[in-house]
This record gives sequence, structure tokens and C-alpha cells, in this order.
Amino acid sequence: MSAEPDRAVALSLQLVQVHQVLRERLAVLHDEIAGGAVPGVAGADLRSHCLSLCTAIHTHHAGEDGQLLPALRAAAPELGPVIDKLIEDHGLVASIVGRISELLAAARPATGPGALARELDGLAAILESHFSFEERRIAAALDTLGPPAWSADVFAPGSAHHEA
Repeated sequence: MSAEPDRAVALSLQLVQVHQVLRERLAVLHDEIAGGAVPGVAGADLRSHCLSLCTAIHTHHAGEDGQLLPALRAAAPELGPVIDKLIEDHGLVASIVGRISELLAAARPATGPGALARELDGLAAILESHFSFEERRIAAALDTLGPPAWSADVFAPGSAHHEA
């Protein structure tokens, strides 16, 4: 087996690993809020955790939108509808991330930690569906297509898989 197919498999494994890190970070954050271990939405640690997660998700999706998905579309045009769905999901996720950021930006949110927990629940649900779909449809394509369509830097530096 040549190094090129090995690199493709490495990309699919990397994709799944990044998703797992994001799932775990989201679960920890949700547990902190739901378990009452955080003294409210205004807590500096909570803000830091939320903003860090939101940044990691944004960076991961920006890397996919800027590099992975265009390369995949060029290499496998038949995946166009799958790629379109992933891009649509990225927009939905960005909208929720924006609402979370707005809740965190308020000095004393009138909605309290319940609103943040609800937004995180929505984010978790959409991301789980999105990640599962992407892993089933895109990871398999990465394993079979391989280079030269894929660069060594498909994901932007600083994304979730570099931060864990």
C-alpha cells in the first residue's frame, strides 16, 4: 500500500477524533451548567469554557469549508448534495454559537443559565447529527479517494484536533 492511501485513512481518523474532542468538550460544559457546579452565567470560567468551545467549533468548520469540502467536491462531484447539507449545518451551528456568544456577552443575562443550557442542548443535538452524518458520508470518501485532492493541512492550525 502506498503512502497516499495511508494519508487518506489518517484524514478520516483525524476527522472522527476532532469530532470526539468537540463532543467531549461540549458534554463537560453542559454538565458544568446542568450540575450547578458553575455559579451562574456571569462566571469567568464558564465564559472562558463556552467561548473556547465556540471558537474550536468555528475553527473546525471554517477549515472544512475553506479546504476539505471544496477539495472533496472537486474530487467527488457526486457528493455535492452531501457537501451542501454539511455547509447548511455549519450555518445552523454558527447561528446557535452566535446566540451562545450573545448570552455570554450580556453583563447580567435576564434569561439566566437555563437559556444557556437550552442553547447548549440544541448545539449538542445538531452537532451529534451533523458529526454522525459527516463521519458516515465524508470519512468513507476520504478513505477511498485519497491524494492528490487532499493537502497535508486540510484543517486550519489551531482547530479542535490541535487543541485537545
